[in-house]
Amino acid sequence: MSILKYNDVEILRKELVVLKHVSFSLEEGEFAYLIGRVGSGKSSLMKSIYAEIPVFTGEAEVFGTPLVGIRRKEIPMLRRKIGIVFQDFQLLTDRTVYENLRFVLNATGWRDKIEIDDRIEQVLRQVGMHTKSYKMPHELSGGEQQRIVIARALLNRPKLILADEPTGNLDPETGQQIVDHLREIARQGTAVLMATHNLQLVEQYPARVLRCGNKQLVSE
Repeated sequence: MSILKYNDVEILRKELVVLKHVSFSLEEGEFAYLIGRVGSGKSSLMKSIYAEIPVFTGEAEVFGTPLVGIRRKEIPMLRRKIGIVFQDFQLLTDRTVYENLRFVLNATGWRDKIEIDDRIEQVLRQVGMHTKSYKMPHELSGGEQQRIVIARALLNRPKLILADEPTGNLDPETGQQIVDHLREIARQGTAVLMATHNLQLVEQYPARVLRCGNKQLVSE
C-alpha cells in the first residue's frame, strides 16, 4: 500500500524551483535511497514530505493527507506519523539520552510515566542502546548518537522514516551498522527513505534508487 504519492509535483525553495515534474510513490515497508550531488534537491524533497517546504503544484499526499495547500494546524499531526533521522543528530546536549526521548514523548502528548518508560526502553533495545539511557550525548560516539536519533524517530511508531545523510559523519563500519538498523526497521513494516551520497553503501545494500539531478527526480 502506498503511503507516499507525488504526481508531477514542483518544489520551490526561496522562490526558486528546486525540483519539477516529480512523480514517485513509496510503499509500506519499502526501503529506498535518495541520491544526488550536494544542492540537487534531496533535502528539499524530504522537507516537502513533512511540510517544512511547500509543494506548489501537482498532486502530493502522505498517509492520504494532501500536501498542496495543507493547513498549518494539520502539519503537527502529519509529522507525528513521520520519524526523521538527521545527519547532525540534533540531540539536546544538556539532557541525558532518557531525557531526550522523554522530551519528544511529552511534546507529542504522552503523559503516563509507566508508558513513557516502557516505550523508551523498547526503542533503545531496538537499536541496541538500552544500557545507555543515563548517558549524556557527549559521552557517546557518533555511531551511538545516531542510534539514539533512530530510537527517537521510532518513538511514536511511525509508518515512514526519513533519514537525511544518516551516515555522513560516521566511519564506514559504523555507517554500515546504521544502514543495517534502517533496513531492519523497513523489514518490520516502516517505510524508509534514506538520502545519501555514499554510493558504496548503495552498492553494498541494494535497494530502489531515486536520483536527484538537473531539477528532476529519476527512479533507477
